[in-house]
Formats: sequence, structure tokens, C-alpha cells
Amino acid sequence: MAIGTKELAPAELDTFEDQRLVEELRKAKEELFNLRFQSATGQLESHGRIRAVKRDIARLYTVIRERELGIRATPAPVEAPAKKATKSKAKKTEDTSADAEGKAE
Repeated sequence: MAIGTKELAPAELDTFEDQRLVEELRKAKEELFNLRFQSATGQLESHGRIRAVKRDIARLYTVIRERELGIRATPAPVEAPAKKATKSKAKKTEDTSADAEGKAE
């Protein structure tokens, strides 16, 4: 069983877009900084958390690099569902496209 956060499981990282991976990496680095600061001042309660965050960072870097090399697939962007056009709007669209075709000739 891998040590780390449950949110950053390798299977879950495959569903993240590139921008989200970079954001998660930034958060993990910030958390590691805070944990190291707590450790230096003697306030850290869970030393295993440092190890877990380091592994999360390594996991994120691996996924990002694999995507750059084409080893791991980038998820397809999710498109918002198209709104259904009413009959009058659909007819207006057809009329304007027909006018544009007529002007282009």
C-alpha cells in the first residue's frame, strides 16, 4: 500500500488535466515547506507526513513527465453539453448561413 494522500492515487491522477496537476504540485510543495518549518521549530507531530508529501510530489512529477513523453495519455477535455436550440433559433441560424453562402458566391 502506497503512503500518501488518498486523493493523489495514480489512477486518480490520470483523470486530472495538466493545469490541475501543476496546481496539485504547487500545493504539495507548499505543504512540504510548512512541514519542514514545523519540524525545524519542533512543532511537527507526524514525521511520516513529510515522507508522504515527498512521495506525492514525486508521483506528480512522474505523471507530468510521462505525459510530456507521450507514455501516459492526457485526458480528453470534457465539453459542456450543448443547449438545445428552439425551432425559431435553429431556423434563424439556417437563414443566416444561407445568406452567407449566397453572399460568398
